[in-house]
Amino acid sequence: MAKERLPKPIYEQLAYFRYQIRKFIRFSEEAARSKGLTPQYHQLMLSIMGFPGREHATPKELAERLQITPNSCIELIQRCEELDLVQRFPNPNDRRSIFIRLTDAAKEILEELSEIHMEELKRAGLLEFKDYSHLDSNEA
Repeated sequence: MAKERLPKPIYEQLAYFRYQIRKFIRFSEEAARSKGLTPQYHQLMLSIMGFPGREHATPKELAERLQITPNSCIELIQRCEELDLVQRFPNPNDRRSIFIRLTDAAKEILEELSEIHMEELKRAGLLEFKDYSHLDSNEA
């Protein structure tokens, strides 16, 4: 018995979703470049600031978030460090480990980029955001 093929509307939905993702990625890459960053620098910064429960992460955690090798992540961190976008600091619980955090200058750039990304995601209907205006920026 022959397997039934997927209906054409499924392919259309998948293709449209892929198209919307690609449009957003292109928008994001261009936005990063407009701020003097490579898309990879922006992705690293967002991965650090967006790490659940804290504003720092280990290189291993960042490599996983970015889906790159640990060695590539270390090189990316070094390049961002040279541009004063990130800082390393010791992990107080494990002397063999370090944490990476954003500099104040990087936080400002990331906030600008994140605001325009939020607007683009809302405009495209890809993502809705909760209203955190009642919270202090450290609470949200």
